[in-house]
Amino acid sequence: MSDERHSRGAKDTPETPLLIAGLGNPGERYARNRHNAGFIVADEIHAHYHFGPWRAKFEAFLSEGELKGRKTYLLKPQTYMNHSGVSVGAAMRFFKLPLTALVVIHDEIDLAAGKIKVKTGGGDAGQNGLRSITSTLGPDYRRVRVGVGHPGEKSLVSAHVLQNFSKEDIDWLRPLVGAMVEAAPLLAQDDDTGFMSKVALLTKPKPEKAPGKKPDKKPEQKKEDE
Repeated sequence: MSDERHSRGAKDTPETPLLIAGLGNPGERYARNRHNAGFIVADEIHAHYHFGPWRAKFEAFLSEGELKGRKTYLLKPQTYMNHSGVSVGAAMRFFKLPLTALVVIHDEIDLAAGKIKVKTGGGDAGQNGLRSITSTLGPDYRRVRVGVGHPGEKSLVSAHVLQNFSKEDIDWLRPLVGAMVEAAPLLAQDDDTGFMSKVALLTKPKPEKAPGKKPDKKPEQKKEDE
């Protein structure tokens, strides 16, 4: 399935729940890694929209809530990135969801740092979490790609994604995640184009104000001699 399905406005029925899977590796050691961008976004959606408590299920942490009136499951696989499909596949089968009801949030080295893109279907571009999910369910699910930049050489990719976000990264990461959280209800409406547009608008740099010009002082009038 191509991206055209969503650009044409085809939607799942409101009765079909949405499953948002944020990808990452479990444990404090990996918590701030670039590879854990999906976990970071899922945690912020969970907090902002007051989802229920995380509970262990499907070899993952699962939470239930609503986005724009649509029942939504948040899933953070605890299988490690390379086996994400085990967890996501189990949840999809249990809830009997179609692939159109799955949104996967993940880091993307082929996007510039701080950029996002949403697409449906396609290849995995070397992202092992996507590769695992695709081998389990097929490719026709929605992906929210969070750009973390490319280190320049293929041999450096693994070290790059398994490093913590740098201090400079945090400058773009915080506003980007905040914008993604604010725009998340559009994902529940299957409006991927609207989601990207809103994130772009919310993260657009504000123009700097030109320094204000001080008004010229009026010359004091001398009192005439009486």
